[in-house]
Amino acid sequence: MPDSAPIANGIGVSVPRIEDHALLTGGGRFIDDIDMPGQAHAYFVRSPYAHAKINSIDSTATLGEPGVIAVFTGSDMDQDGVGAIVGSAPVENRDGSPLFVPERRSIATDVVRYAGETVAVVIAETAEQAADAAELLDIEYEELPSVTSTAGALDADAPVIWSDVGSNTALDWETGNRAATDAAFARAAHVTQIDLVNNRIVVGATEPRGAIASYDPLTRRYTVYTPTQGNMPVHTAMANPGLGVPKEDIHLITPDVGGGFGIKNGIYPEQIVIPWAAKRLGRPIKWYPSRGDAFLTDYHARDHVMQAELALDGDGKFLAIRCKTTSSMGAYHTGGAAIIPTKGGTRMLTNVYRIDTVFAETVCVFTNNTPTAAFRGAGKPEFCYMVERLVDKAARELAIDPADLRRRNLVTASEMPYSTPTGLVYDSGDFEDNMNQALVLADRDGFADRKQQAKDAGKLLGFGYAVYTEPDGFMDNRVGMQFDSSGVITVTLTGQTNGQGHATVFSQIVASQLGLSFENINVVQGDSDRIGPGSGTGGSRTTTVAGAAIVQSSEEIIEKGQRIAAQMLEASADDIEFQHGRFTIAGTDRSVGLVDVAKASFSSANVPEGDGLGLEGNAHYVARAYNYPCGCHVAEVEIDRDTGYVQVTRYAMVSDFGTIINPMLLEGQLHGGVSNGLGQALSEEVVYDPDSGQLITGSFMDYCMPRAVETPHFEWATTETTCQTNPLGVKGCGESGPTASMPAVVNAIVDALSEYGVTEIDMPVTAEKVWRAINA
Repeated sequence: MPDSAPIANGIGVSVPRIEDHALLTGGGRFIDDIDMPGQAHAYFVRSPYAHAKINSIDSTATLGEPGVIAVFTGSDMDQDGVGAIVGSAPVENRDGSPLFVPERRSIATDVVRYAGETVAVVIAETAEQAADAAELLDIEYEELPSVTSTAGALDADAPVIWSDVGSNTALDWETGNRAATDAAFARAAHVTQIDLVNNRIVVGATEPRGAIASYDPLTRRYTVYTPTQGNMPVHTAMANPGLGVPKEDIHLITPDVGGGFGIKNGIYPEQIVIPWAAKRLGRPIKWYPSRGDAFLTDYHARDHVMQAELALDGDGKFLAIRCKTTSSMGAYHTGGAAIIPTKGGTRMLTNVYRIDTVFAETVCVFTNNTPTAAFRGAGKPEFCYMVERLVDKAARELAIDPADLRRRNLVTASEMPYSTPTGLVYDSGDFEDNMNQALVLADRDGFADRKQQAKDAGKLLGFGYAVYTEPDGFMDNRVGMQFDSSGVITVTLTGQTNGQGHATVFSQIVASQLGLSFENINVVQGDSDRIGPGSGTGGSRTTTVAGAAIVQSSEEIIEKGQRIAAQMLEASADDIEFQHGRFTIAGTDRSVGLVDVAKASFSSANVPEGDGLGLEGNAHYVARAYNYPCGCHVAEVEIDRDTGYVQVTRYAMVSDFGTIINPMLLEGQLHGGVSNGLGQALSEEVVYDPDSGQLITGSFMDYCMPRAVETPHFEWATTETTCQTNPLGVKGCGESGPTASMPAVVNAIVDALSEYGVTEIDMPVTAEKVWRAINA
């Protein structure tokens, strides 16, 4: 194994991203950059109704338009026995019965259940011809009553979306110890209660979705390009039941991806329709959507209505926590939708605190909205938000300093490993030290003076913070590392970059393990014929699981390399040591470099009997335990009394991510993650018309993403407690931004508004909401 001495471009170095030269000079290859000879173009026709019967579709006029090749409907796919989408999840009702998963077709056949559901696809020689001809498609609908409100889906008079179950309830779930929790509340000296809305949002990735596909009748094989966060989930669902073929019959390629954030982790109807149409027509088909189409059809996120209570004794010790959540899955179940507010999110019920007992109830409902899926954190931000809002409210009610109340209840470093009642085992972290350092970094002591200055200027100033941890680094990744005869090592991974800088990070890990320069490292992702089966990117896991697989693969390479080096140096393999990319006979200056050993491995004269030619290592690492990043984020907000406008003026964070591979890329993840959280906290919200079910916020003219002017300068620092659950000691970082920033910002806003008696305000905290709270 390599020792801990630094490597020029190894772990811990802020290496500039090696991907950026190509991306900044137009060398990136995204889905819209890919074309195939003889391709036609697809335009998907979407339902204008939130809920309606499809009585008839007449394509006569459309087929007569210039360039139109075909119009396909759901009945065409049904005739071929393809197009099914399954969204199952390992979660059951509280009575043990299974989650209800309705049948979903790639193109609706009889009923549409949300505005934007696909009813047909037009294929033409150009994208413009397809879009123009689609306007002439004659579809007769019979509009049905709809419900787009999460809470309203459970009303007695709400229209039922799926008659199979007789209600809009897809799942009625619980976890924890109800009796012990109720007993703790009964003996509590104080109970704090809060009602929260975690607003529905769109992801708004820089690059929309898309697909281009062809079919080869000689090999009976599809070739499909589409942006994903890892091939396997999409590959599996596309093959069967989607196209009704084995995975081996589909060559799935993920090119460069312009942002994923969770919503590109699963299958979409278009990823099945496009290859099917290519086979049906005998020519490649390409589809690239507009931003407006993406607002309608990209999976949405969040959308929970939550009620929570915290029980405390007379000394301010937390005794128990309980909550009820109603979560909208939209019109269909995507796979992650039912996990997020149940097994996924409720793990966070105790957050960083000593709380002996918990109880949670969740009802997942169907609504006439775009389906929801995982988005940056997938339950962790929602439940951390709930806990940290509760703690801050309890501190106000008890007139205890919020930091002091937290100190009384934080799990201490000396208690590690610490088991929570939700089944997590924290292996490392110093939560109180993170908070103390963050409050210093944010200059809490100087806040009173700044608040007075703001008051003199007619402004309100608020100070808020959130302490967090979260379970990251689960599932698996497959890694292959193989030298070629020139001494270049190709590293294949099932993890998939969608902007994080994987090629840089994993080259750094390889460099640290094997002492190689970047010129000798080639990282490959996204090609199903090369990477093999394995999970993709999500849940802040890729550096953990792919990094650990690189460590294991490197050990295999070093072990075989020692035998080859021994042959080359005419020594015993037991006497060969390896460090900094060289094999050395112990106690001598005789050595040979790894690159030379790799080149030599292709000659039988250099390879010991029993070893094959070449030098490679392979590993499929499975995380048996989570890692737990942790930290504290502090926000300071200024509010204009006359307009209610909120400006985040200062932001500080102290975080523990264990071993840091690349500090510069880490900072980028923090900036992006916090900005995600600020957007949801202050301005982002998907709004539907309650009567028609139409999406009102269907463009960036109506849906407000955070801009540079709303984004403050970030002060940040790190602490380091090494993770004990993976060989690199790393912890996830991609999701901690929204997990901590949403409660920190809203706590700061409530602090600023406290002089008006405001104790609760829901996201997004728009200027209008604040103005109404001030003037109430």
